[in-house]
Amino acid sequence: MSSISNPATGTSASSMISSNRVEGTKVYNQAGEKLGSIDNLQIDKRSGQVRYAVLEFGGFLGMGTDRYPLPWNILKYDTDLDGYVVPVDKAQLENAPRYETSQNPEYTDDYGRRVYDYYGAPW
Repeated sequence: MSSISNPATGTSASSMISSNRVEGTKVYNQAGEKLGSIDNLQIDKRSGQVRYAVLEFGGFLGMGTDRYPLPWNILKYDTDLDGYVVPVDKAQLENAPRYETSQNPEYTDDYGRRVYDYYGAPW
């Protein structure tokens, strides 16, 4: 049985992880299918809390991939997979908020609410 921990609450043997260890970590859906990997984290400057893990998804060999901001609190770490599990499938990502690699959205509260609402996560 896999051991799943929540990065938002720090329920694991060690509750701290360096951002460079999160970047590049694989992300799976609940069926165990690989969706992509974490490109970067978005941290709220005022609170210091991670708001989003930005998923790199689509394309081939890094070409044509888009970035999908995922609410940090929906990711659960699975030690058996050595990656994060999210309650999202590939079809749901088709209509999810996203942006191209060369563009970064302005992470305003309105944008954040739209992202969090899409995934059914509390803002």
